[in-house]
Amino acid sequence: MRYAEKIRIPHSPVVARTAAAAGLALAVGLTATPALATPTTRTAGAVAHSGLDRYYDQRLAWGSCMESPDDTTGRDLDAAGVQCANVTVPLDYAAPRGRTITVAVSRLKATDTRHRIGAILLNNGGPGGTAVDSPPVIRKAMKKVGARYDIIGFDPRFVGRSTPLDCGWPVSFPWFSAGAGRAGFDRHVALSKSLAAKCRATNASVLPHVTTRNTARDMDVIRGALGERKISYLGYSYGTYLGTVYTQLFPGRYDRMVLDGAIDPRAYSPRLMKDAVRENEQALSAWAAWAAGHHTTYGLGRTRTAVLATIDRVMAKAARAPLTVGTAPDTFRLNDTHIPTLLFMGVADDTDASRAFLAEQVSVLSKATKGQQSSLSPEFTEQLRFALTGEGSAFGSVQTAILCGDAAAPRNPELYWRDIERTRAAHPLFGPLTENIGPCAFWNPPKENPTRIRHDAPALIVAATGDPRTTYRGSVALHDQLPSSRLLTLKGANRHALYGEYGNACVDTKVNRYLATGRLPGKDEVCVK
Repeated sequence: MRYAEKIRIPHSPVVARTAAAAGLALAVGLTATPALATPTTRTAGAVAHSGLDRYYDQRLAWGSCMESPDDTTGRDLDAAGVQCANVTVPLDYAAPRGRTITVAVSRLKATDTRHRIGAILLNNGGPGGTAVDSPPVIRKAMKKVGARYDIIGFDPRFVGRSTPLDCGWPVSFPWFSAGAGRAGFDRHVALSKSLAAKCRATNASVLPHVTTRNTARDMDVIRGALGERKISYLGYSYGTYLGTVYTQLFPGRYDRMVLDGAIDPRAYSPRLMKDAVRENEQALSAWAAWAAGHHTTYGLGRTRTAVLATIDRVMAKAARAPLTVGTAPDTFRLNDTHIPTLLFMGVADDTDASRAFLAEQVSVLSKATKGQQSSLSPEFTEQLRFALTGEGSAFGSVQTAILCGDAAAPRNPELYWRDIERTRAAHPLFGPLTENIGPCAFWNPPKENPTRIRHDAPALIVAATGDPRTTYRGSVALHDQLPSSRLLTLKGANRHALYGEYGNACVDTKVNRYLATGRLPGKDEVCVK
């Protein structure tokens, strides 16, 4: 969701790719001027629950985005004309007079004020992805229509610049394969249990409130604080689920809604990726064909079958003993529980650059099976450091907390082991990964029930037929549940997240036409790669 895609951690393309792939997987002020609005604007539809007036009516102190002298992201945002502020929201919406937290927001104001449409709120997925740094990127994608919007980025509660959550994990995320046998699975059970315990020990008071429903409530407070009667929305991956939840909790308070790489709300759970094995195998096969065409560069095999056989040899060797890659001081040991995660991350994007990056990784692993050392590129080093150390503990902590807080997972480890064994024959590489246990099996039950669709919502749903993260089937299912929506399909792409990122002119043009006019197409539309 960009949950296993470029999980959109924006600041580093590689870490972003890693995060997204690990997550669900596959993504930005100068004067302190308050946001002003008429009392009528602020009052209309503002109070969702008793006692929330002070949150909806707060005035935002817009200013510089730089949080410290070495804050390069903030410096870049300032240079792009973006302003930043903090929105105060209740930790618990059932107790609005209790503890508060802050949600970081950014704003790139409309320059075509005469034809201003309104504000558009951004979410890059994850869960756990940031978007404060995204307004300049999205303005570029929106082309001419971008000048007519205030583009609003925000870091969801406990993410990025918002009140942080970090459980102090020894790994950046908990999403690895069970490997070839019971020993790897048992190690992962122990790891998952310990990670859940660390979060309870360090953040027990906030964990029940780290949910998508509360983030949607925060979005409506942001809308009110901006002085907007309605707000438009652009969400990728997990962000499509967040957007859908917003439409159900706050019908009538949104304008134009773009959901790119959509999730079926009925299927949303900590085990969402178990339904994407087929698409990931298809994407891996397509990558293998590409790698075969570049055998002289990477030496992985001259045919698709030969490249896939190279992966099989790497997995078999890693199951017997960990592979050591890199050179001091950056050396890493990878076993058969780690490698499927790297492959899963690598197939979220079918562009040549991403395919070359995965080919580089597999080449390094293949050489390691023969005892050959090779230096790692800075990008691969960064990815392995993120995946195998606690460098990104905050990211993994909050992503897991959101998933576990939204929907319950089975608690019996033997159920996961049976699922792994049942799928191993047909899906030996990705089955033990997508069926594996995680910390949610040891989490406290969610405080609220998952959101179900009870209101129609006119939205533009954008999807690629070969999306390996949030599958095309999920976008079709959401479209069926929202009769007023329209589905914009990109045929022939094994890619997660399209608008403004993939470079397909047909998709970008149609999305921008909707953002400009507010009119959905008369029927579903199709673009080709």
